[in-house]
Amino acid sequence: MKIPNLTLSLITSVSLLSSNSYANTVELDPIVVNSDFREKKLSQTSNSVTILSEDKLIDKAVLSLENVIGAIPNVNFTAGASRAHYLQIRGIGERSQFVAPVNPSVALLLDGIDLSSSALALTMFDVNQIEVLKGPQGTTFGANAMAGLISLKSKEPSEESQGHIETSFGNYNTKALGLAVGGSIIENKLLARFSLYEKTSDGFMNNTYLNRKDTQNIDELTSKAQFTWLKSDKHTLDLNLLHVDVNNGYDAFTFDNSLNSTSDEPGKDTQKTNALALKSQYQVNNKMHLLSKTSYSKSDMIYSYDEDWSYTGAFADALGPYSSFDEYIRKREKVDFDFSLISDEEGRIFNNTSDWTLGLYYKQQEEDLIRNQTSNTRYKSVYNSKNHAIYGQLNSHLSEKLSLITGLRVEKWQAEFTDSNNLKIDTKEVLLGAKVGLSYQEDENNLSYILLSKGYKPGGVNANNTLTNNAREYKTEHLWNLDLGKNFSILDNKIKSRVNVFYGLRRNQQVKSSLVQTQNNGSTSFIDYFANAAKSNYYGAELQSDYYVNKDLHIFASLGLLKSTFDEYSDPNPSSVDVNKRAPAQAPKYQYNIGFAYMLSDFIEFKADLEGKASYFFSNRHNQEARSYSLINTSLSYTNEAWTITLWGKNLTNEAYQTRGFNFGNNPSNGYASELHTQQGNPRTFGFTAGYYF
Repeated sequence: MKIPNLTLSLITSVSLLSSNSYANTVELDPIVVNSDFREKKLSQTSNSVTILSEDKLIDKAVLSLENVIGAIPNVNFTAGASRAHYLQIRGIGERSQFVAPVNPSVALLLDGIDLSSSALALTMFDVNQIEVLKGPQGTTFGANAMAGLISLKSKEPSEESQGHIETSFGNYNTKALGLAVGGSIIENKLLARFSLYEKTSDGFMNNTYLNRKDTQNIDELTSKAQFTWLKSDKHTLDLNLLHVDVNNGYDAFTFDNSLNSTSDEPGKDTQKTNALALKSQYQVNNKMHLLSKTSYSKSDMIYSYDEDWSYTGAFADALGPYSSFDEYIRKREKVDFDFSLISDEEGRIFNNTSDWTLGLYYKQQEEDLIRNQTSNTRYKSVYNSKNHAIYGQLNSHLSEKLSLITGLRVEKWQAEFTDSNNLKIDTKEVLLGAKVGLSYQEDENNLSYILLSKGYKPGGVNANNTLTNNAREYKTEHLWNLDLGKNFSILDNKIKSRVNVFYGLRRNQQVKSSLVQTQNNGSTSFIDYFANAAKSNYYGAELQSDYYVNKDLHIFASLGLLKSTFDEYSDPNPSSVDVNKRAPAQAPKYQYNIGFAYMLSDFIEFKADLEGKASYFFSNRHNQEARSYSLINTSLSYTNEAWTITLWGKNLTNEAYQTRGFNFGNNPSNGYASELHTQQGNPRTFGFTAGYYF
């Protein structure tokens, strides 16, 4: 792998440094990880976890999820829409969805609401913390978290009345306005918090045919309401309500991979979501408490695009031009229930050495699809799935410093698929997730651990009826993953680091592939499908470091290394490209982020960082790659007791980079020759954000 020498030197110089805050005496670890059965301090978590806490999110409300977490070690994303719908962790995850239903590899949660495969609903305003858990979460979260979990947690209601107003302006006609207020409705009894945030932008595509600069626009509205009812000393109820209305445009692909579109029928990328989550915590007795979680979400989505990327009359008839529009109208409804008994200190078993958790889980999801395509008749499908699970976990204290963690989840998966082509496929199977690990807590801020975990992703169905029978279904994928890590702190807690190395084996690997067909006019079309085409292995490392040099200077760095390889690859519709011993798609060899924050005065702070990513393959069907890149980001903030005003800039050097790529023929002027077509990443953006806290 090739990392610029300057970047490598900077990463090396801080690779052993870390901290979370600085004062005359540095505060101990204040960050708490919530995405497990028991809350733990970050420094005491025996898993590969990245936390973006409030201080790292305070200036990022105007950014989308992928722009915020894209610099996290071994986290990648794909666009192919107005913004990224899909995320990958350690090279595992989906890249798109068209006709076939998709079971996600990376779970996405917002305040306990499952929004996996619905990433447009996740915005940053009034978010207090983002937790990224890497590796299989098969015991804790089951089928949707084989690669890992990303959980967003909003600011919680407080007893004290407080609020926040924020507005942003930027280039490309970017505007945003947010309001959050909260406090006690009934003192010591009922707390609430409400937030509303709207962001609009023209986007950076220029449609020269329609003379419009907003065909790739952003128009997103998010509203949240949170209630905490302190019902009694033993019982607390939390209710979270969510409404999202996204009305984005989609007009991203061009013949010359530029930002100048000639489409006459720009598409849409919309999502309307209404959701809720109810959490109840009841102290049964002094030995255990009952935690129950219920969530429901309903999403209506439209994804559409101009297939020919041009307008009528753009090419001579002799070249065989075509005109086609493709639209996917998808309705998704989810409900889940999770009940767990969790022991407290007096409820430990096995001679008072083991904390325990025992739980039951149920989930039901329905997804309805209507596809309208110019060249085909209307297509409809219905996909229903149900999960039933029982799970348990033991945290056994073998000595004062040495602990053993064991977990097991047994999940029954059922799915039914029907479509307008008279295809009907039912699947039933029993799935197992597990983990076993050891951790050694030398002191409060120094921990060593080893963790073996097993995850899974259920099989599914390929909807297109032109596929051969052996390509219509695919089986469950299984993943075994080993993590070995150390969290440590030195120099009176001013320096902290989290270092993790990992190794994984994927079996019955589900691979996204496609069958390319030539149309009568010479253009090409895709039939995308999943297949258990491969076995692969991966290994790598993740490093996260911060160093507060003094009260004015903070240096931070993160680095992700990944080596992923197909051991075997056998596609039911093989292409001319042999990918055996090659890396899978969306698996860059390295990612890094390095920067600093410097207090110019008591009120003014300057931040700068460099984030970069190695090249990676767009697909398993061809060898076209996204180019490696490095982006420079800066901000200058003024903060007093009530106000924060920030001038910010992203990708200051205006470096070109790609977020999606296809290799096929779609240009009549060159005889529909196969070539790389890419969607471009965000160019240079800049603006200011002003916030008032009261």
